[in-house]
Order: sequence, then structure tokens, then C-alpha cells
Amino acid sequence: MPTPADPPTGAYSPLPKVPTGITGFDEITEGGLPKGRVSLVAGAAGSGKTVFAMGFLVNGAEKYGDPGLFVSFEETSRDLETNFASQGFDLGALEEKGLIALDHIRVERSEMEETGDYDLEGLFVRLGAEIDAIGAKRVVLDTIEVLFSAFKDEIVIRAEIKRLFQWLADRGVTAIVTGESGDRHITRHGLEEYVADFVVVLTHLVDDMTATRRLRIVKYRGSSHGTNECAFLIDQHGISVLPLSSLGLRHGAPTGRVSSGIARLDELLGGRGPYRASSVLFSGTAGTGKTSIAASFADAACARGEKALYFAFEESPDQLLRNMRSIGIDLEQWVGRGLLRICAERPQHRGLEMHLVRMDREIEEFSPTVAVVDPITSFESVGIRSSVRAMLTRLIDTMKARQVTALFTSLTETGEYAESTGVGVSSLMDTWILMRNVETDGRRTRGLYVLKSRGMAHSNAIRELVLSDDGVDLLDLPSDVDPPPAAAPAQP
Repeated sequence: MPTPADPPTGAYSPLPKVPTGITGFDEITEGGLPKGRVSLVAGAAGSGKTVFAMGFLVNGAEKYGDPGLFVSFEETSRDLETNFASQGFDLGALEEKGLIALDHIRVERSEMEETGDYDLEGLFVRLGAEIDAIGAKRVVLDTIEVLFSAFKDEIVIRAEIKRLFQWLADRGVTAIVTGESGDRHITRHGLEEYVADFVVVLTHLVDDMTATRRLRIVKYRGSSHGTNECAFLIDQHGISVLPLSSLGLRHGAPTGRVSSGIARLDELLGGRGPYRASSVLFSGTAGTGKTSIAASFADAACARGEKALYFAFEESPDQLLRNMRSIGIDLEQWVGRGLLRICAERPQHRGLEMHLVRMDREIEEFSPTVAVVDPITSFESVGIRSSVRAMLTRLIDTMKARQVTALFTSLTETGEYAESTGVGVSSLMDTWILMRNVETDGRRTRGLYVLKSRGMAHSNAIRELVLSDDGVDLLDLPSDVDPPPAAAPAQP
């Protein structure tokens, strides 16, 4: 008979977890790594195993107060300190505080010999002393292949791997063991992935001369988790993961409005501009003023004391600042005050997923209320249309989840249907505004009108876009200029 203290039959008891502190990773694992168990991080050389493991240890010390022990069988402690300084990890300072201990163990067969057999008793004694010395709660062994290179007997190797994992579990530490990829198995010996409670595989793929880092959780005993591949980035801040599979339609829908910075454009959108945390698209052919409107949008946000993040894929920051000064928009003042950050690079610099991870990192660090992506069609040079659409879908969801009002520009090539975006994301946008050049009687006029704006009353009037020394403005369309002709149905 069950006692009153016993949990009811079938009661759910969540698996205790330890957060890694790695951006995005704890989300897809629903909390981090299994507490008091051994996790395997596997991958080929250069895939980021050591960086992942060190991030787990450093974040544990800095964010959660968990002392950690890092045991390397390849790099010396001095090499580790030097290498990770480039990623902002001050391992020496953490060592002085007693939050981290670094140890380099040189593996030699002769040092593991004991009465004719080979085992890890000497290693266990050494690890035990180091764990006790700092009260380590997190332990990393990097990498397991080097450790077992001294063993020749496959039966002995398998027995000792099991014993090592069991020893770590018995000590109650949350451990990461890194392993090299094998030919037929996840790891060379093919046993670690069966013994470990958690297995994540890191890959570094190159497609069409563009490199992408990805991770995939192979198994997680006792816990649900994301199963899709996720892109991750290694930069001066360590590892950042964008949990693509976890993004969903759960974001809020604020009712507040945000001004575009152009009074008559706000009038077309119910008199107050688009909704906050919504997505706004300006599409049109070259020279229709898309970037000028985007700059006005960012300028207005900064003038309100809000932060604006501008992703430019065709102009350098200096070029953008210079060009906008010609129409009376001084963005440089906001850069100097820390209210505007311009991130500019050619789209070919990295793959689609890496762009996505980088942009997510910038949004997280800068915490803007508005963001500009100018133009989204530049990504067509990096991937096929379906891949670009998938990437932009995730970017839009990321913006909405972080409550960022996003303005996107899209270049429509001459000869394309006016009501198309090239990369097919119009259906994802909350507000879509079309910009066109209209030529008549030797005069070119920039025209603008709202195609859609979800959840608000909006005008169907066509306005003339005027760029002057005083900025951007909209005027009533001259009577001698014919409105844009009816466009063909939007392409999917």
C-alpha cells in the first residue's frame, strides 16, 4: 500500500537539469543538461566541441556560482587560457577565485599500467582530489579519444568507458565528455553514445563555399527536447544557438502604434502608423526611396529615445550616413549617442543560417525596439528561394517574439509583377506598402500606396513620395500623372 508521502501513481516528476547558459541551447533542451549525469558532445575536428564544453563551465561559474573542473588531454592550461581569451573568457581570473580549475593530463601507456592490466584508477584518484579541492559541480573531459589512446584492447576500452561514466555519475557532478566523430558510429569507439544520458552532435558543413555550424540532439534520457538541426555561431562571446524548431506563433500582439517618422505615411495607416512588434514591408524597384523611408523609420525611433538596429546588406555604415544626410536625415548623431547600431556586411559573407544567428545575437545584445533589414532580396545570392523564405520566416518570428517592430525592404526587379516580393514573404508581413516609379510627359514620379495592413483601417489612396533637403514627405498625386496600373495577382 502506498503511504501518504508517496507520489500518486503516474505522477510526472521532471528530470532535474543544469542550465548551460549558452544562448538558445537551454531553450531547445527545456532547461539544459541532465543534472548529476554524463553528457556527450561529439563532432569532427573544428566543430566547436571544446568551445561548447568551456562555455558550459564558464557560464556555470559566472552565472550560477557552480565551480567547475576542465581536464584536457590535448591542450595545456596555458594554451586554454590564451585561446579562450579571444572569446572573452578570463580563465585565469576564474582560477584565482576558485571557480574553475584547469588541468592538463598527458596520457602515456606506462603511467596507466598496473599489474599487467590497464585501467583508470590513477585518473580517478586525480580527478577526485581536484573535484574535492574546489567543490566542483561541473566537470569536462576533453577529449575521450586521447584518454583511451593508451589502451589497445577493445574489450578493456569498452569496460573502462563504462566505468568512467559510472564514476562521474557516482560523484554527483554534471559532466561533459567530448568525443571525435567516428566512421560508423557517433564516436570512434561507438560506445559513449550508448552510455551517456545526453548526446549532442556538432557539425561544420561547407556548401557552395559557405560554412555553416549546426547541432542536433541525438538523445536525452528522461526528457523531451527539440530534434531538428539548429544553427549555432562561434564568435567573441562563445557559442550562440538559434533554436529554430522552438519558434512558434505564441508571440503577443500589442495594440500600441509606432510612428514611421513621416506624418502623411502614418495617416495612410490609420493615422498613427503600424502596430508595435509588427512586420512592415516596403517593396519596389530601384530608386523608389525604400532605404530613405527605412532611415526615416530608424531616425524617428531614435528621436523618441528608443534604440534602433539597422541591418544593411548593400551599403557600408559611412555610405548610409552620408547618403541620408543629403535628404536631411542625420543618423550619425544617434550612432554617437548609442541609440542606433548599423550592422553592415555583404550577404555572401556567411550562410543563411549564420546570418540568422548573428542577427538574433545582435538583437539580444542591443535590445532595440525597432529594426530595419535592407534589403531582404539580397539573400537570394546566398540560397535558393525556399531556403531564403524559411530563413526570413524565422527572422520575422524572432522579431515578433522579442517585441521588435521590424521594417523590411524588398527590391522588385524591372519586369516583375509589382505585387510580388521576389522571395515570397508578403503573406508573412502585417503591413505591405508598394513603391513604384511612374513616368509620364518626361517626368518621373515616385508613387506609394498601402496594399494591406492587418488589424487596422488603412487608406487605399496613392501618394507621391518626395525626397528633399528636409527629409521624406508624401504629397497628393498630381492630376496629370496616371496612377499605377492594376498589378497581376501576387506570386506566392
